[in-house]
Amino acid sequence: MVAKLKDVAKLAGVSVTTVSRVINNYSSLSDKTIKKVRQAMRQLNYQPNALARAMQGKPSKFIGLIFPNLTNPFFAELVNELEHQLFLQGYKTIIASSAENREIEHEYLNMLFANQVDGIISGSHNLGIEEYQQLTAPIVSFDRYLSDNIPIVAADSYRGGQLAAQFMVRHNVKRLVVIVDEDTSVSPTLNRLQGVVDYLNEQGQDFTTLAKEEIDKTPLPDQFTGVIASNDVQALKIISQYQQRGYQLNDDFFVTGYDGSQLIRQVAPQLPTVVQPIYDLAENLISTLLKRIANPTSKVDSVTLPVKFKE
Repeated sequence: MVAKLKDVAKLAGVSVTTVSRVINNYSSLSDKTIKKVRQAMRQLNYQPNALARAMQGKPSKFIGLIFPNLTNPFFAELVNELEHQLFLQGYKTIIASSAENREIEHEYLNMLFANQVDGIISGSHNLGIEEYQQLTAPIVSFDRYLSDNIPIVAADSYRGGQLAAQFMVRHNVKRLVVIVDEDTSVSPTLNRLQGVVDYLNEQGQDFTTLAKEEIDKTPLPDQFTGVIASNDVQALKIISQYQQRGYQLNDDFFVTGYDGSQLIRQVAPQLPTVVQPIYDLAENLISTLLKRIANPTSKVDSVTLPVKFKE
């Protein structure tokens, strides 16, 4: 049987109004009363009805997170950090993986709005810009342009591309290929490639571009001694091609990754990669969203954070 508000009040020895005041964080209650009520809630496994709270004009204390996939260690660690930091600020999260599928993203957005979330952090870009322009809930984007009125929090992709290119030039790589992610969105991520191209051209470095779909069809070890990959997972797959031929990373050939998640740095410390600041990204995504929740009509500036290169 599902516990009700009056059951919590009875067990705690207080009124229903007092239980409601504890749930809604009224500050005029004593610590002793708050402790009794929360202990009763835990004992009865009582869960406040977020939808009912929202219908009364109160915050639901839920935030929706939409990301392309959680199989990529970077996204998994970013979502984990977001969930942790939001919890410390009194929010619960509803996590949705759009699986890079337009219809799935539609369904998840509908579900999040139906559950009256207070706001959404989105790192996905399956839907057209015009569809996000129609949304009225507070939204903050991670590394994606969704709409003129949706602020973006991102790491400095252009600088990240430059750092990867610098590494290759510094190691005097002659036969270099740059992996191109066919991203058709208008997003900061595209600046990675621009940073690579601009730096290589400034240095007079010859290079070739290759679409990521062609990696498995191309004998990279036969053609190139350097590869600038678009992310760490892709870089590790490419390294495997070379190692199967007996080549030594950072000696016979060079590969750079991108993201620098903790997991990748632990399992592949030899991988040179651009490191995105996961903790700082999560912190700024949350603070930007809370500003939008507090004042939905005000303009909130986008944020760009610095990256580092780990050799």
